[in-house]
Amino acid sequence: MLISIVVPCFNEEEIIRRFHEHVTEELGSLGHPVELVYVDDGSKDRTLAILQEIADSDPRTRYVSFSRNFGKEAAMLAGLRHASGDAVVIMDADLQHPPALVRRMVALHEQGFDQVVARRTRKGDRVTRTLTARAYYRLINRLVDVELVDGVGDFRMLSRRSVDALLELTEYNRFSKGLFAWVGFSTVTFEYENAVREEGRSKWTFSKLLNYGLDGLISFNDKPLRAALYLGLLLVAVAMAYSTWIVGVALVNGVETPGFVTLLVAVTALAGVQMLMIGVVGEYVGRIYYEVKRRPHFLVKATNVAAATPDAPPRRPGRELVHR
Repeated sequence: MLISIVVPCFNEEEIIRRFHEHVTEELGSLGHPVELVYVDDGSKDRTLAILQEIADSDPRTRYVSFSRNFGKEAAMLAGLRHASGDAVVIMDADLQHPPALVRRMVALHEQGFDQVVARRTRKGDRVTRTLTARAYYRLINRLVDVELVDGVGDFRMLSRRSVDALLELTEYNRFSKGLFAWVGFSTVTFEYENAVREEGRSKWTFSKLLNYGLDGLISFNDKPLRAALYLGLLLVAVAMAYSTWIVGVALVNGVETPGFVTLLVAVTALAGVQMLMIGVVGEYVGRIYYEVKRRPHFLVKATNVAAATPDAPPRRPGRELVHR
């Protein structure tokens, strides 16, 4: 059984060599052949040059370098497309995903599980981040069509049929946490303690996390659109009730001076609701706009796929464009 390790990289020159050393050391006695597929997501530092040096010295190493930064979702997709393994492990290059856990994943995979998922504990996280994450997952699981688990990310082992199923999902706006849950198959989860990033800084800023959370909310349900419909019906009902009350008061007490404050509040509130609903509709329309363009998920400027280890199975064809 060939095992592929897919590693998205973005400006990881400070740690990528150490990561490679850790992985090869841990997997050297695994008992299965291993290939490493690094995906350079348009790094601005020497990440690509270091990957090329690693590939020259280690025939098990493949690398794919994008023409620019396309994002982690595109990098994971590229890694899955270029992975030839019977099982594929996705892990980050910052060593927050301990390479030692791959051995445990292999053991569980050999028991028949298609997805072996490592769920990190939130030990060491800030209290505010932990509470925010828990609230987010409680909310999103009430809305989306799949189940998302707090602490579960991209660190997992996938069987070949799970990888092939994911590659069949060609949507442009990808939310992998949801896609992993959507394809299903037999899944097992185990916990591990959160590891500290050894070098560099996290690329996930608050704004990126917020946008990622919104992507998860919108990618797997249309409930916000349905909520807009219900809210519109509610506002119509309130308006009719208020109109009936005004007419009743006028018939009993006569016409009084118009309530300018009430009118101003009502107009402002309705305008805010309209803008909110337009924004919700716009999010869905924007995603349709990107989907119908059918642009590739990424462009490749450099790769050594042709120089891959000779005993590896032939690479499954991808649909990316290669620009050298």
